[in-house]
Amino acid sequence: MHEIQPENGANHGIRVHIDQHPYMSPNPTTGDALYALARVGEGLELFKEVEGDREDTAVPNDATELHLKEDEHFHSGEARERKFRIIVNLEPKEVEQWVLTFREVVALAYPNPDFKPTIIYTVTYKRAVAPTHEGSLVEGEKVEIKNGTIFNVTKTDKS
Repeated sequence: MHEIQPENGANHGIRVHIDQHPYMSPNPTTGDALYALARVGEGLELFKEVEGDREDTAVPNDATELHLKEDEHFHSGEARERKFRIIVNLEPKEVEQWVLTFREVVALAYPNPDFKPTIIYTVTYKRAVAPTHEGSLVEGEKVEIKNGTIFNVTKTDKS
């Protein structure tokens, strides 16, 4: 079994399966740590297997914190298309990442947004990737998108 240890020396390891091989990983961990642990090859992406007739969820290859479950299964596959056509405030936009943060969506609606305390941005979305197809975003949150995801962004100035 392949294993990586947390930096602080405490072993909060949890067994996960990547491409049908067992690994011990710290929990929580990061996407880039899982890619490194399983030595996911270039041009491949890691996906978390989900139950039912939903698409498996892509795991970002970055420092995004992931909370694992014992014996959770992942698999690698061809990387997804990196151009997504979305709608922001009724305007078509094209983006290259499949996960957008609150601030990135606001910047698509309002170039050079002003994030001062008197300005409030409200972001809602629909037609996103499961499990949450629609909802709202607040500062610090992100959403996994697909072609056709729709965002509505409003700006309120309380000054």
